[in-house]
Order: sequence, then C-alpha cells, then structure tokens
Amino acid sequence: MKVLVTPRSFGKTNPKLFDRLRAAGLDVVRNDTGGILSAAQMRERIADCHGLILGVDPLNADVLAAAPHLRAVARYGVGMDNIDLGACEARGIAVSRTAGANSDAVADCAFALMLAVARRTALIDRRCRKKNWLKITSIDLYGKTLGIIGFGAVGKRVAARARGFSMRVLAHDPFFDAASASALGATFAEIDAICREADFITLHAALAESSRALVNAERLALMKPTAVLVNTARGGLIDEAALLAALRGEKIYGAGLDVFEEEPPLDPAWYNLDNVVLGSHCAASTAGATDAMGNMAVDNLLKDLGLA
Repeated sequence: MKVLVTPRSFGKTNPKLFDRLRAAGLDVVRNDTGGILSAAQMRERIADCHGLILGVDPLNADVLAAAPHLRAVARYGVGMDNIDLGACEARGIAVSRTAGANSDAVADCAFALMLAVARRTALIDRRCRKKNWLKITSIDLYGKTLGIIGFGAVGKRVAARARGFSMRVLAHDPFFDAASASALGATFAEIDAICREADFITLHAALAESSRALVNAERLALMKPTAVLVNTARGGLIDEAALLAALRGEKIYGAGLDVFEEEPPLDPAWYNLDNVVLGSHCAASTAGATDAMGNMAVDNLLKDLGLA
C-alpha cells in the first residue's frame, strides 16, 4: 500500500517517522515541492494511495475523486477546514487529527508575536543591521488586557502564559469552558467587547463559515489605536483587505500574522509594512511539536489502516 505524506516538517527532525511507515509495509510518497501542494498536485500524487498524512494541502471532493483507494487520512495538526469531511464520511474514509500535540508550541508563538509586534523587534533588528541605532519607542505588554478568541487547547495555554505577565484575560468561545477559565483567571466576553477593551487580541478559533472574516472592518474599527492583533490559527478568520487598510492607516498599532488565506500573501503591500510581523505558517514547527504530531499521525494512520 502507498501513503502520501504532504507536511513539509514531517520527519524533518525525526527521520525515523518514515522508517515506522515503511516497517508497516507502506510505500511512502513524499511532497518534494518545498511548498503546500495545489489541488492538481494532490490529484497527481494521491491517485494510487491508500493512506494520507495531510498538512494544510487541499483535500476537497475533486481531489478525493482522484483517490479511489484512499482509506485513511491522518491530519498532521488539528484544523480540518482543508478537508471535505462530508465526502470522506460518504466514502467511509477514516479521518483523524493530532489534537493537543502542538498546543504549547502555538501558544509560545502567539506570545512571541505579541511581544515582537509590541516592541517593534523586527523593525529594530532591520534598522540595526543597517547600523541605524536610533531608538524606537514601543508599547508595553505587562499588565495589559488580553483578548483570546477561541478558548480551546491553545487558547487555554495562552491564558496560562498571560498570568506570568499579570494580564487581565478576556476569552470567547462558543463552547466556553467556564471551569478552566476560572482556574486560569479568564473571564468570558463577547467578541465585540474583546475588540473594544483588549490591548492584545489573539485568534485561536477553528475556521468555518460561521467564523470566516470574524475580524472584519467593523470589528477592526472597534479596536484601540494601540491594539495588537495576532493570528496563529487560520488566515480566513480575518478580512485581510480590511486589516491591511487598518495597518496602512495606522488604525491599530500592529499585527503578528503566522497565517494567511493565500500563502505567501499575494498583495505586495504586506511586505512593506513596518507594523506587521509575518510568519510562514510555522507556529507549530518546533522540534518537540513536530515530533509529537508526527508520531501521533503515524499512530492514527496505522490504526485506521488496520496495521497497528
């Protein structure tokens, strides 16, 4: 049986993950493009595969139609917005994910972006490399109000880190865990209230039609001119054109973005802004997280293929 492995970081720090697949009798097809596969590239590579370890590459009905032998999909991560779950269910294709494996890594990255934007770290670094030692005045994070939109595994870990910065934490989730929030010192708030009150806003929600463009022009207008917006979840949670306009007009202080709807973003304006820190969808890409995700994905795939 063949298995397609699409995530670029899979096995990067632990090549033994591939050995585990081969030891189970699987012929491994790897993503050799260096980037996220397009639908056409997926169709070409998945045609005779029985299993799939999937990153953020598209697995829509069209791609699935090109994979008549597919029996199991192991999502390397937690987001499922790139998978046509209805089509998988109709075909009897088992779908799993690596829940919790990368939560700490993503929470760390969210805080790193908050600090980097607040303290203008990237801009200062760029200027220093040109021997420009003029001081840049930035903003504080300690003791400020943090808004967490999406209070699941990652959101809760962000709240735990915020305690070390003595932050007031407001949190929103449609399935709000009041007990965990209380233990972490977080208070429930509606999204509009978070946009009005928070100094830092970080997104950890799942992408669905109900959450698409959750941060839009109207909500950006509610934010303080000193607000910092961070997204390590999915690009589609933000109306990117509205955010770009707000950043160019300095309507908010800045943004830290590890995810975009189109990666890399097509609009050249993103690359010329000094009040945004860009990421290459690598919030979960630490040695520990990728190893944990890789092993969990292999476990899930072998189980669903009946090989474990």
